[in-house]
Amino acid sequence: MRKFVLFFTLMLGLSEARAETVVLERTIRANGIITLNDVKLINETIPGMISDPMQVAGLEARRILYAGRPIRSLDVGPPAIIERNQLVDLIFASGPLIIATEGRSLGRGSIGERVKVLNLSSRKTVSGRIDKDGRIYVGH
Repeated sequence: MRKFVLFFTLMLGLSEARAETVVLERTIRANGIITLNDVKLINETIPGMISDPMQVAGLEARRILYAGRPIRSLDVGPPAIIERNQLVDLIFASGPLIIATEGRSLGRGSIGERVKVLNLSSRKTVSGRIDKDGRIYVGH
């Protein structure tokens, strides 16, 4: 049976499936953006590691990533659009009621993440979700 499978594989030109793992060509600092030039594939399967370079291109390093090491999905994320101490628009919307004020971000984050913000009018700390336009929506 084994000879038949080998013969059949050779006749069809099939080869064994190979899995690859993405590793870094150079060290990337925390908050650095990863490009396709920064990564390469190795012919080794490492469980839990990213296997497609397109999955990391354009993402931001969440911590320092060292050259030659594989990348986990937890190590990268979307680039931050809000920086710490940045002035931001705070929006509270409930039905037809919309309240807008100015705040100062107490952290950095990307679209969809929650961040704490100091409301400059009331001097209270609130938390909200970052929208694609850079506004922070508080409340619900």
